[in-house]
Amino acid sequence: MVNVTPKQYDRDHMNEPMLPAPLAQLLPSTLRSLAVGALYRRGEHLFSIGAKPEWMFYVVSGEIMLERSGAHGEHVVLQRRRHGFVSEASLLVDSYHCDALAVEESTVIKLPIEALRQQLDQDARFNASWMQTLNREIMHLRMQCERLSLHSVQEKVIHLIQTEGQNGHYAIPSGVKTLAGELGVSHEALYRSIAELKKAGSLKRADDALVLLPVKSQ
Repeated sequence: MVNVTPKQYDRDHMNEPMLPAPLAQLLPSTLRSLAVGALYRRGEHLFSIGAKPEWMFYVVSGEIMLERSGAHGEHVVLQRRRHGFVSEASLLVDSYHCDALAVEESTVIKLPIEALRQQLDQDARFNASWMQTLNREIMHLRMQCERLSLHSVQEKVIHLIQTEGQNGHYAIPSGVKTLAGELGVSHEALYRSIAELKKAGSLKRADDALVLLPVKSQ
């Protein structure tokens, strides 16, 4: 359970935040003491393309989206993040290659990038833990790519629950519309697919979650 709330964060008054457990376990004490909390309103930018990276961002709540303009001026979504680090590649570049903005009111933990780089160079144990974190993110992105390649919305929903849910449960606290964005489909198509899966006895909604039901034997 995340032990922070948006009320603790104010970008004009950055006190040392209470870190969520996964981040507290990852960071050595030197970096924990440098962590600051921030609240971003819907539509606010965490950073903009071309800017020099100064912070590494860890999403605690809400949703952050990375995007840039396509060849014809359209917005191309590169990543959506509701929990965990966002734009890990900024650690190794001189300027951001995309924009990051809050899709909804979001709380984040900010770590100074230069201090993070130094700690990775000097602390072999932390470096190994950081690499494990990146490996898990790569696995997550691979699952997302596999899911996006599926043809039907129903297949995407079932794949999501099976790969990223817990014991057949997948929490959707922000609702079906947000989930549709994560799956790359319209919310109308997702509503229809959920209704069809429920009618077939394969799925149910319970306490802001989608729950896969066991296949009945013939």
